[in-house]
Formats: sequence, C-alpha cells, structure tokens
Amino acid sequence: MIVADTNLISYLLIDGDRTEAARRTWGRDSDWRAPPLWRSEFLNVLVVSVRAGVLDPPAAERAWTAAISLMTGREAQPVGQAVLRAALRDGLSAYDAQFVVTAEQLDVALVTGDRKILRARPDLAICIEDFGDGD
Repeated sequence: MIVADTNLISYLLIDGDRTEAARRTWGRDSDWRAPPLWRSEFLNVLVVSVRAGVLDPPAAERAWTAAISLMTGREAQPVGQAVLRAALRDGLSAYDAQFVVTAEQLDVALVTGDRKILRARPDLAICIEDFGDGD
C-alpha cells in the first residue's frame, strides 16, 4: 500500500512524460490510497489540461471516470489538526499536508512527483521514478 498524490494519479491517467513511471509504480504496488482532496485537485488538473489543449472535454470526462473507478474505496480522511501541524512543521500547503498526514496515519510511503514534498519529507516521500524502479 502507498499513498498516491494527485500528481501520481494524473500521470497514470493522462498521457505525458511521467506516465510510464506512474505505470511502473502501479505495477509495483496497485494498492493506492489518497485523502478525498484528490478529487478536487484532479478535477482542476483536468480543467487546466483541457484549457491547455492537452485533453479535449470528452477525454477529460473519460479520465475522471477512470480516476473515480480507480480510487473508489481507497480514500482515507486525515485528521485536521494533524494536517495543520504537518503543514506548519514541514512548510507545506494544507493541501500537500493532507497527503503527508494520510501516509503517516497509514504508515506507508507517499509516492509523489512534488519536489517540495520530496524535499520536506525525505523520510516519508519517494519520487515516482524511484518507487517505480524499485529503489
């Protein structure tokens, strides 16, 4: 089991530079968890992707359907006070701290492409490429 941040979910479902690394991560461990926040963040990724011409609206809707199917039953709500403490302690946004706290609560790695999280929590977070390659 791992905590997958929105970046990882996005890389898996939207073809791009890190899609192969996300697929290797899925191949290594397909038991992904995330705080419910991932939904709002992923919807925003889809909107930005459509506006940038990366996806057309039907492709964005297919990606949303695939993401919901992938993550149904895999959400874990972090404790709010712990999120606040983690954000302040680690210098992260409350949004990023939700993924950190979810990983802490589940006692698993947070697999991410977010450099700020990787720098703030090297004890907990692992880069998508490193995890997918088995490092």
